[in-house]
Amino acid sequence: MEFPGPARFRPAARGVYAQPKDQFDDGTLSVSAALGCLPFAPELVTPAVAEMYRRFGSVIYGEYGFLDSFNPSFKFDLSLKSGRRVAELGWVDTRYYGITQGPIVAMIENQRSGLIWRVMQNDPVLRRGLQRAGFTGGWLR
Repeated sequence: MEFPGPARFRPAARGVYAQPKDQFDDGTLSVSAALGCLPFAPELVTPAVAEMYRRFGSVIYGEYGFLDSFNPSFKFDLSLKSGRRVAELGWVDTRYYGITQGPIVAMIENQRSGLIWRVMQNDPVLRRGLQRAGFTGGWLR
């Protein structure tokens, strides 16, 4: 099955364009995915991100923050459509995406001050939508 849309919008896994039939856990890591979980499991996320930065920070962290993703298990000699090979790390994306940088900032602030969840809790449209979707308990009481 061909992925719909132009080639430039196809998901890239390890720098090789992936088709839906090829999508599997290939070891690619995203710091933004981990940091998006910060308010839910800070005791796991904080040491995990600190370790990623300690081990790979010189390669995965740059002028605008964390690069989109990296894969330490990538040791293949393939032509890459995106990203680059780094001898000590494997494959590293070369792009920053606002859509992944935004949640990093939001979840760090939420963990620090609770601001995001306080704003959400006071939004009647959001509350009604969550309740209509079947969510109950917690701050929806």
